[in-house]
Amino acid sequence: MSKEETVEVYSIAQRKVLLNNGIELAYYDSHPHDGGAEDGITKVIVLLHGYCGSSAYWEQIVEELEQSVRIIAPDARGHGRSSAPEEEVYTMEKYAEDVAELLIKLQIHNAVLLGHSLGGYITLAFVEKYAKKLSGFGLIHSTALPDGEAAKDNRDKAVAALEENGVQSFVDGLIPKLFAAVNLEAMQSEVNRGKQIGYGTSLNGAIATAKGMKVRPDRKFVIEQSELPVLLAAGTHDKVIPLESVFAATNDWVTKVELDSSGHMGMVEQPRALITAILNFVNQR
Repeated sequence: MSKEETVEVYSIAQRKVLLNNGIELAYYDSHPHDGGAEDGITKVIVLLHGYCGSSAYWEQIVEELEQSVRIIAPDARGHGRSSAPEEEVYTMEKYAEDVAELLIKLQIHNAVLLGHSLGGYITLAFVEKYAKKLSGFGLIHSTALPDGEAAKDNRDKAVAALEENGVQSFVDGLIPKLFAAVNLEAMQSEVNRGKQIGYGTSLNGAIATAKGMKVRPDRKFVIEQSELPVLLAAGTHDKVIPLESVFAATNDWVTKVELDSSGHMGMVEQPRALITAILNFVNQR
């Protein structure tokens, strides 16, 4: 039995739905019965996690957010408790279709979609095709830019490393790079938690997702031409997707937020600042 089959999966998803494409998608729903309407909670935020993560990436900010909004946080295909189809490439478009069908099954017709890193790439693919389902969207430590040649080479190296050494070795090297250097020592437990979450990624899912990120197109136009409000949140110490890449596309509807002393994991490194940014954004809608 492989390590990927025996590792404990860390996720906050407590529900599952079978999509028409055969994928069993796990997701967290803070108000699963009627959206919490009886409590006056009518707004919905959908949170999409990053690469080799799960819905557990949001665990430090969900409790406060769900006091005033309904939170939907899926485990992306190949990650967390969701199934991992045996496909060679998980394109951002396929991921977006998964999210669209989840919202249909939950009868959610108006939401704010926020994506971290990989989740941001998925968000842009979703907005391009399903913008009418949203009242706003945002990128958290993500970018509308496509991979450059160096980044594409790194995707190939990631695939090779995964094929040779498996998920755990890859995640052990990946997660510390997501945190700001100034935070690594003080946040060692959070780094270890990130690794534990990452170990739950399926090998095929990690490989297919890396290939999908490599081929994603330039989607600056999705932001530049959007009539929806847009939130762009960037870490001032993010070495994975720096400020200039997060803010590469803009328009009059964009709200830009800089998370001080944060690397690529603002929901862990600066949860209070990110909660404030999200609530301010949503409450202005």
